Amino acid sequence: MIEFSRVVKSYGGVRALDDVSFTVEAGSVTGFLGPNGAGKSTAMRILVGLCRPTSGSATVLGRPYAELDAPGARVGVLLDAGAWHPGRTGREVLTLGAMTLGLPGSRVDEVLDLVGLTAREARRRVGGYSLGMRQRLGVGHALLGRPRALVLDEPANGLDPQGIRWMRGLLRGLSEEGCAILLSSHLLHEVEQVADRIVMIGRGRILAQGTVAELGRGRGLEQVFLELTATTDRSPA
Repeated sequence: MIEFSRVVKSYGGVRALDDVSFTVEAGSVTGFLGPNGAGKSTAMRILVGLCRPTSGSATVLGRPYAELDAPGARVGVLLDAGAWHPGRTGREVLTLGAMTLGLPGSRVDEVLDLVGLTAREARRRVGGYSLGMRQRLGVGHALLGRPRALVLDEPANGLDPQGIRWMRGLLRGLSEEGCAILLSSHLLHEVEQVADRIVMIGRGRILAQGTVAELGRGRGLEQVFLELTATTDRSPA
């Protein structure tokens, strides 16, 4: 399970996150939805220990990420698909990840097959990858340790329609196996196709949360999202 409890993150006098609280249950996908700059990436960075909250707490599998035993194996993380060294091949990126986690080399081949990167593509240098290929590589790296929780920031960026369908199927399969998945996006249609629950955020504040059916009842989910983000955009900074 993933849990945010009253998380605040301030930079000087600006609150990037303001009293953020929500949970992601095991065996479910929660879509973290909001426009660019809403606070999604900040929240995820706090969750995986890359920055500290000003107050409140964020835990994964019941503990802060940094306090987990072998966190890289238990929690899969993709925050930046462009983070890989451009001079390494895709296979080298995954092989180094597997070695770090103490996994056999055979896991690299399993993951390459899982994310749909061919042997030829795996031999190419990452600097020559398209954004969609880097996204597949990043998801593969996150899945090396067969994690029980998965944290993905905008993983569908750069994917073609076939790739997006693949991503939906992959996430649904992982959730059915018991994985808790937090998926951020600024694209409503992408999120509502796969998420069990949706958390809407704007200017660092939770605007609404619930199932797709609950949030969209009556007016439709898209209208709710447009109304909530429009109201937030007009509010004082």
